Amino acid sequence: MGHPPSLAGKVVLVTGAGAGIGAAGARELHRRGAQPVLVDCDRDTVEAAAAAIGGNTMALVADVTCAADCEAAVAAVIDRYQRIDVVWANAGVAAFGQLAHIEPAAWRRCYEVNVMGVFNTVRAALPELIRQRGFIAVSASVSSFAHPPAMSAYAASKAAVEAMCNSWRIELATQGVGIGVIHASWVKTALVTEGALHPGFVRLRQTVPGPMNTDIDPDEAAARMVDGIARRDRRIWVPGWVRILHWLRPWLHTPLFERDLLKAAPDIERFYLEGLAAEGRLASSFGPREHQRALERLQRGSKE
Repeated sequence: MGHPPSLAGKVVLVTGAGAGIGAAGARELHRRGAQPVLVDCDRDTVEAAAAAIGGNTMALVADVTCAADCEAAVAAVIDRYQRIDVVWANAGVAAFGQLAHIEPAAWRRCYEVNVMGVFNTVRAALPELIRQRGFIAVSASVSSFAHPPAMSAYAASKAAVEAMCNSWRIELATQGVGIGVIHASWVKTALVTEGALHPGFVRLRQTVPGPMNTDIDPDEAAARMVDGIARRDRRIWVPGWVRILHWLRPWLHTPLFERDLLKAAPDIERFYLEGLAAEGRLASSFGPREHQRALERLQRGSKE
């Protein structure tokens, strides 16, 4: 494809930028001459990530599930840079557990962050993106079309954002705003590394064929994603073989393709129930980082 177009001078707002793909993406954007703005709900991590980039990189604290937070973040960026050229709605969480056992609050939180968080972020920045004829990138996943057991909240949320982007692409075409959906496989971020702490998640990954079960380094993934953003691609595949899996999506949930998952499902449930008995439903539903955030939200709620 050759070298992607330059992003030099472009102002790019990235959510979920305190760590993982968001932080790696912000570093890559800065390396290519763009001006990343890092947004995350964790002050310490987002400020540290911005400081590591240097150059007086802007860090903002916002919970993407709060529309007012997103609006305030966008206003702060425009006040400082007078423009936003790209919004990368990357913030996301995962919840793990079967329908019968998962903590409903965990399921709901996953959907609120991954779906309403995208909506709130894009909606807040949309007038400026229209003015700049800008670009919207949204981190979906292979799970937007391949739906594993015990991950219904994550799969539903990622399928939803893919559908949202497909609609928005048509709505915004005449206004010059592009939409890119990022379909990534296993990227070595907290979502994956914390998942590896759960035996049920480990058993789930054992159903994935070897070549498709390799973790990608966040920096490598971010470079591919930023290439796609620079080209204003409609779909960004990370890695490239995900495109083939997407072509196969009509067959992924047929008995033949679900065979290994059906065999693994009883083991996944057994491991989940063991974790539930040992750690409690909320701990079994979330990884350690999001579990801690959930406990903090409960504590705040009890004081109000």
